[in-house]
Amino acid sequence: MTASTPERLDRSRFELEFDESFNGHSLDPSRWIPAYLPHWSTPELTAARYDVRDGRLGLRIDSDQRPWCPDLDGDLRVSSIQTAEFAGPVGSGVGGHPFHPDAVVRTAQVNRNLYTFHHGLIELRSKALDDPRLMVALWMIGVGDEPGHTGEILVMEIFGRDVAPDRTRVGMGVHPFGDATIVDDFERVEIELDVREFHTYSAVWEANQVAWYVDDRLVRIVRQSLAYPLQLMLGIYEFPPDGLAEDERRPADYPKVFELDWVRGWHLVS
Repeated sequence: MTASTPERLDRSRFELEFDESFNGHSLDPSRWIPAYLPHWSTPELTAARYDVRDGRLGLRIDSDQRPWCPDLDGDLRVSSIQTAEFAGPVGSGVGGHPFHPDAVVRTAQVNRNLYTFHHGLIELRSKALDDPRLMVALWMIGVGDEPGHTGEILVMEIFGRDVAPDRTRVGMGVHPFGDATIVDDFERVEIELDVREFHTYSAVWEANQVAWYVDDRLVRIVRQSLAYPLQLMLGIYEFPPDGLAEDERRPADYPKVFELDWVRGWHLVS
């Protein structure tokens, strides 16, 4: 930690530009695409399952939910929403977040940037879960419309296996994913708090560094940055435990819900 990076988050340096409080009864289509990397799979497998009520978003994994891309990503089930979409023609290997070397575009897309972000503050207020099969995350990633515009800033990532009543490891850092200008710098930081309750997770992204805050307290700094806009990716992921057969997924254990109060984006003004 350095004197130039405040120990407490100072929002006076920023101006609010994206304020998602999940009012109404559905996601705002001018802000969110309710699917997970829809170009790499098919609509029925990538569609997010969710509820919006009482000013909160619940991203769900349901008992009948199928893996999002089973031939390339196994039995991973996902409900995720994003703020941009980019893909080349069907059959090409061109598209946002090429997660596997054999991935090709399977579903034609309308390319669009609903909200992309470059330098400032991104944050959310949410609850995590202690289910060892689950992970919840907010990450920002390059749209992929230019070579090398593929890096990621991980605002928060919490695996249920890391959740205890009085402490949790929260993942935060940067991943290059093909961006040669940065190197992988990721850490699961142990923090004394119960993430099953609502907490605020924030990332301040500047030209030379990224700083992470939890409940407005500085917890990590990475001394590198990305030079292009990033889209938001917000989701819940369910991983199969070893040896679990498909028919052992008990309907009584579902839905599994990632609950969010708000997501905000602020641009830097000073």
